[in-house]
Amino acid sequence: MALPPGSFGLPLIGDTLKFLQDSQFAKKRHQQYGPIFKTSIFGQPTVFMRGQEANLFVLSNDNQYFVVTWPPSTRALLGPLSLALQTGANHQNRRKLLYQAFQPRALAGYLGGMENITQRYLEKWAKMETMTWYPELRNYTFDVAGKLLVGLENGSETALGHYFETWCNGLFSIPLDVPWTQFGKAKKCRKLLLAELEKIIRDRQQGTPSGNDALSLLISARDDEGKSLSLDELKDQVLLLLFAGHETLTSAIASFCLLLAQNPDVMAKVRAEQQQFPATEPLSLEQLKQMTYLEQVIREVLRLVPPVAGIFRTVINACEFGGYEIPKGWSVLSGITQTHQDNQLYPEPDRFDPDRFSSDRSAKPFSYVPFGGGLRECLGKEFARLEMKFFAAKIVRDFEWELLPDQDLNLIAVPTPHPRDGLRVKFRRNYS
Repeated sequence: MALPPGSFGLPLIGDTLKFLQDSQFAKKRHQQYGPIFKTSIFGQPTVFMRGQEANLFVLSNDNQYFVVTWPPSTRALLGPLSLALQTGANHQNRRKLLYQAFQPRALAGYLGGMENITQRYLEKWAKMETMTWYPELRNYTFDVAGKLLVGLENGSETALGHYFETWCNGLFSIPLDVPWTQFGKAKKCRKLLLAELEKIIRDRQQGTPSGNDALSLLISARDDEGKSLSLDELKDQVLLLLFAGHETLTSAIASFCLLLAQNPDVMAKVRAEQQQFPATEPLSLEQLKQMTYLEQVIREVLRLVPPVAGIFRTVINACEFGGYEIPKGWSVLSGITQTHQDNQLYPEPDRFDPDRFSSDRSAKPFSYVPFGGGLRECLGKEFARLEMKFFAAKIVRDFEWELLPDQDLNLIAVPTPHPRDGLRVKFRRNYS
């Protein structure tokens, strides 16, 4: 059976640089070769595929044809004990344990902290009037993640917050371990981050567990054999939770803010829905559930600009898809962005249209995968959806914003999609 069409690019580095620098890399190659092509990135022959059937094939064959993989830079920076790198029974066991921090009762306990931090930032932004919003949104989501996940106040202003940004920048980079590269700087920051996390964890273990953040739940959690997480594992898992609860969420919230500013008709409908809820009461989980139009808007934001562009796997048993052989030892990348752009699944895919999620017509399994799917669906999915919805409801009720002219709103894809010029806006309280 033939290998997929395509080329491996340059010796050694293949197409890695093009993949990292061009947000349209996969789209252009798919236009050239069709729904499946081969290339070489991060030192590995890699098959790119797209579409609902590709996602179904990859996500329903975990541990049979595929195991999770990440680029070498990501693996080195996440750490060997991270849930993201675990496979098989070990992964399922650890996932069950970490889920305790994201079950409905835990989420309900996070609302108070979310309310305080969100209100503080909204007031701050109203005083600033004009700003480059993306760095501010990064600080906001890091403060929320720091408070709710490890009990840290004003996390973005701490050493942890400063190291974290440099660490994130190296996650998807060429793993050249010298001090001046993105990867080299990030690796140094990983050591510093782990030292900071160790202090926080030891303090918590010696003190009284507060029970109001994910770390307290993880310290007291026990697996099926009654064992608790070791200090080294707690550090790697907390690092992963901070990344998932911060980097991808910043991208999603920034996309929401950008798309609403570009679509005033949608903004007006979101505002109208908010009128049903008393402005004087704190937002509850019950109220958030009733915001059905806002839910559609968030779903459409995550369709149009998914924070994670694709699903990486290593082939453990040769298989075939779409009439082509996929050899053992190769990597596979099933495209989330490219699936969400499929006009067979989503007519006029480039148009921002929340009404496409208004009916109950059931979508094909794995045609909408902003959080992945199958055995490895994003563990923090409900946390992310809660924070997005909470932020959106608060900001739309009382504030308005418009895009400043003469800025580049094209998206940089790495490490997560964000506007090239950082999303410059005029922000003010809405007195109407």
